[in-house]
Formats: sequence, structure tokens, C-alpha cells
Amino acid sequence: MSFGGVFDLAGLRARHEEIESEMARPEFWDNRELAEKTSRKKSELEGEIGLYDGVEASLEEAGILLELAAEADDDGSRREAAEKFSQVAAILEGAELRQLLGGEYDHSDAIVSINSGAGGTDACDWAEMLLRMYLRWAERRGFRSEVIDVQSGEEAGIRSATLSVAGSYAYGYLNAEQGVHRLVRISPFDSQARRHTAFASVTAIPEIDDDVDVELEESDLRIDTYRSSGAGGQHVNKTDSAVRITHLPTGTVVQCQNERSQHKNKATAMKVLRAQLFELSRREQEVRMAEIRGEKREIGFGSQIRSYTLHPQQRVKDHRTDLEVGNVEAVLDGDLDRLIRSALLAHSTSNRTEP
Repeated sequence: MSFGGVFDLAGLRARHEEIESEMARPEFWDNRELAEKTSRKKSELEGEIGLYDGVEASLEEAGILLELAAEADDDGSRREAAEKFSQVAAILEGAELRQLLGGEYDHSDAIVSINSGAGGTDACDWAEMLLRMYLRWAERRGFRSEVIDVQSGEEAGIRSATLSVAGSYAYGYLNAEQGVHRLVRISPFDSQARRHTAFASVTAIPEIDDDVDVELEESDLRIDTYRSSGAGGQHVNKTDSAVRITHLPTGTVVQCQNERSQHKNKATAMKVLRAQLFELSRREQEVRMAEIRGEKREIGFGSQIRSYTLHPQQRVKDHRTDLEVGNVEAVLDGDLDRLIRSALLAHSTSNRTEP
């Protein structure tokens, strides 16, 4: 079975063996951060290899079932074979999606920021709904997510939130979610039960490794500590050691309040700041290169990307692809893969057809 040269099975197995040998060394866990990164890479490789092995095994089982069905004229075996083929189709669809994620940082973990926009209290509530949606999406995919910072709204919901999502190609997937998300519904905060529209923005940046060079001068930083003022609950641990770091030359501000230790909050905030400054520099360079090449197109996926309508009808519409999904509750519960796949396919096709 071949994946057309794109899927280097022999290379993946060789790299997996190298990592296993590396992890067997007695001193492997001396550098815990590096060890955890290597362990995650091992898990990613096992997932890639398992994909091939799973497809091969399912096709073999389906072939055997078809042979049995032909010999015994057994409809049950035919149905089982059809189910196996459906499973293979789903696996290959996922593999196809992964092939679209060929960007330099698509394989990286992600740092996601959600900010309420126009719409008052409804917008703050909407931002909190989006936060839950992405946490549930990460959980569905088996990714590790952590809320780094939450700023509560005055009456309900949140004004903003920052979360990290760790998993294979987390940034590649979540990059497709960047833009403005629009909610239309009967407002639970309106005593007259009128329909309201609320907006929130989502941004995603890749989490960068420590060996990526980002210039940070101590004199360019203002570091403030404050008491955590989050809403508490499952997302935030209230502490007296929240940290806010301001990068004075760019005005970039990051905050962290999820740890009880001020030292840990500062370390996490510095990690987010490095990632944000790196992404800022990367995007500025992309814009300059586009100008040099005479390109007029906007860098990124666009502004208002999706509408979630709860009244009068129930639907989610992606404005980049015109894809509509009727089960809004499932989407808000983290069932985003179909929408993400559609956006990535459209973006990939657009890049291929541009002169």
C-alpha cells in the first residue's frame, strides 16, 4: 500500500526507533522539558505509523469479509465489510487533512486568544461560549489544553481569555479558526426577549521552542503582579500571584494567573510573550515580502469567518466556504472538524490557483 511518496513509513519507523533508544538512556529525564517534548514527538510518530497500520489492517479485514460474503452469500458479512471501508474512508480523510498542514509551524502547539467584541454582555457571554467550544474540541481530539488567563465580564461571561492547546498539528488546525465569530440569538440578558447579535474574535499563534531566537531586553519589559480576579470555577485558580508583562516597544501585553506560583505564572507569561513577538515579526515579514512581490491579498484567513445562528433558525455558516451545519449545539460542544477541514481545503485550493 502506498501513499504516493508523501507518507514515508520507513523514515517514520526509523525515527521512532531513534527516539525509543534516546528515551532508554538513564539521563533522559534530567532535562524534563526536553524529555516531555521528545515524548510528545514519539506519540506523534506512533499516531502516524498507527494510521498506516490501521488502514492496512482494516482493508485486509474488509477483503476477508467480502470473500466470506461471496462464498456464503452472507449479507451480514457484506455489511461488516462496508463498515470497514467506511472506517478506512474516515481515516484517509483525516490523513488528507493532515497533508494540508504543511506550513513551517503547523505541527506546533498553539496559543489561542479569545476577545469579546461588539454586543455588550452578550459578547462577553459569547466569548465564554467560544472558550468552552475550543476546550471541548481539544478534549475530543485528545489534546492537552490549559487556560492561561481569563478576564471576567462586568455582568457575565468573559472579556478575554488565553489558552494553550498542545497536540499534533494544534496550530495548523486552530489557524483556520482565526477571525471574527458572530452569534445571533434571543438574548438571555434582555428582559424583552429580543434578538441580539454579538461578536468575538479568535487569534491563534504557534508556541515556539526555546531555541527559536527572539530578542528580549529586560529594559523593554514592565512586569506587574496582581491578585487574580477571574471568575474561578473549573477554568481559573484564584491566586495572589498573577503576572502581567508589557513589552514596551510594541505595546504587547500578556497575562497569566492560572498557577499558584508567581514564578510559574511569570515563566508562562514569558513563553506567551515570546510567541506573540515572534508571530508579530513573522507576519510583518510576510507583509513585506508580499509587497515586494506585488501581491495585494491579505495575509491570513480573513475577518468575519463564521456566523452561529440560534434564532430564528438553527445553523452555523462559514462565510469563507459557504458550508452550513444545522446542528449548532454539536458545534458549540466542540464538533468543529468538518468546518476546519472545509476552511483548510478552501485555503489550500486558493493558494494553488493564485498566479
